[in-house]
Amino acid sequence: MPNTTIIERTAARLRIARETGEPCLPLRNILGDKDIDAAYAVQRLLAEERVAAGARIVGAKIGLTAPAVQRQFGVYQPDFGVLFDNMIYSHAEPIPLTSLLQPRVEGELAFVLHRDIDRPGASVADVLRATDFLLPAIEIVDSRIEDWDLAITDTVADNASSGAVVLGATPYSPRGLDLSRLTMTLEHNGTPASSGIGRACLGSPVVAVTWLARELVRRGQALRAGDIVMSGALGPMVPISAPGTFRLRIDGMAEVDAVLERTTE
Repeated sequence: MPNTTIIERTAARLRIARETGEPCLPLRNILGDKDIDAAYAVQRLLAEERVAAGARIVGAKIGLTAPAVQRQFGVYQPDFGVLFDNMIYSHAEPIPLTSLLQPRVEGELAFVLHRDIDRPGASVADVLRATDFLLPAIEIVDSRIEDWDLAITDTVADNASSGAVVLGATPYSPRGLDLSRLTMTLEHNGTPASSGIGRACLGSPVVAVTWLARELVRRGQALRAGDIVMSGALGPMVPISAPGTFRLRIDGMAEVDAVLERTTE
């Protein structure tokens, strides 16, 4: 059973970082670097606080799926976090840089569900049956941890390093698509910045969502009808250092733009 004092101390460190806009020291200084259950307890506590303050949970995100991203941080297992309604943006909708601390960008697929996935041992077939449609999507990952100095417990507690999500406007059926072979390119202001392929995401994005469905049930939770599920990066993440536009292109799908703007006071 996770230690309540440790959970509260860790949550307080993250809370202060979010409120002040100043990244904090690594959480593993409090949590250690192996107690993933305690890290998820921190994540749940902070999520419950956000819901109590009026936020609405609209889905989940999977992190650390691509080998390139795992190598970037030396963390070689996936994790998950919660998506809130105020994290979701539409194609080309301006996103204020001031709402983020240390943002980076990834190209992904989002699964939108029309039925629950709530039984143990969910299969790829269960996930496909539960998927209403896919959307090409850009995830803006962010970390409250100074310099992205992460162990698995750091990113889990910090809601899987979540920031914002930009959803494409054109839905696609997963039926008949080999998601493992979809190729992705991400451009920054017209210059190629990242590229990847579906198999980089735990073999296929649908395999990643299957992992999440099983892991949530194991932890007493479930994916629900209506959820948006970000399935994980298809290639390396790209730092955001200034305002600009990131454009995602995935085979046979409409482009998605994430427009980062510096707001004025």
